[in-house]
Amino acid sequence: MNQYSKDDLLLFGGNYSNFQASKRLKEIAEELGFAPNQIICNGDIVGYCSQPEETVQLIKEWGVNCITGNVEDQIREGAIDCGCNFDAGSRCDILSKQWFPYAKANLSKDSEAWIGTLPTTLSFNINGKNIVVIHGGVEDRSEFIFASTPTERKIEIFNDLKADIIIAGHSGLPFAQHIDKNTWINPGVVGMPANDGTTRCWFAILKTGTWEIELHAFDYDSIETSQLMTDKKLAAPYAKTLLTGIWDNTDILIPQEISEQGVAIKADNYWG
Repeated sequence: MNQYSKDDLLLFGGNYSNFQASKRLKEIAEELGFAPNQIICNGDIVGYCSQPEETVQLIKEWGVNCITGNVEDQIREGAIDCGCNFDAGSRCDILSKQWFPYAKANLSKDSEAWIGTLPTTLSFNINGKNIVVIHGGVEDRSEFIFASTPTERKIEIFNDLKADIIIAGHSGLPFAQHIDKNTWINPGVVGMPANDGTTRCWFAILKTGTWEIELHAFDYDSIETSQLMTDKKLAAPYAKTLLTGIWDNTDILIPQEISEQGVAIKADNYWG
């Protein structure tokens, strides 16, 4: 018997052109009984891995609620970089100069047109709670918000958005945090491990009757995804991360998250 109601939400983002992980997530969502209208993607469907077209088409045909990430914003604006907010000259910035042109070159006109229809935010009300979906920050959509980001910064964003619950992404690390009467949820990402020494990827479920939050980890065929990246001569450090669960660098992280590299994150549910 399905333990989730028709009002509960499945949350994900950061597919990063990882078709194998995205396909596995869709299988899990269907097994759990979530209809497309109960599912929210917070952007960055396109990214580091080798199958941007297949991944975009999967999400499009699935019919879930979706906003753009900074990568989709840059694609539809015809930009020359990913807009990820990496420091100039940093390891991530250098690697992005390889994968972003590849991603742009391997999207069909149909996928580009669909990306052009996506909103940058979503806002809706369930049971008296105002829920807002963003990618990273507000003024800066590529802002990295982590569990240890100062509470004051998160409160500013809650106030700016007049939100009770914020669903966000971009930082690559899953967490759920209650701040006074507000809740910040980052479901983690589908397309890359969470720098915790495991190959698992992440999504979240918000139970709107009780407002409980579950962080779900899952396995998929990361070996195939890594090999496809190697075959396409895409960034070797990211292909390696898919197999080790450790990020190539900690350029975007802040001290608490740096100290937690290689420490397995506890999942409320695990899909092997």
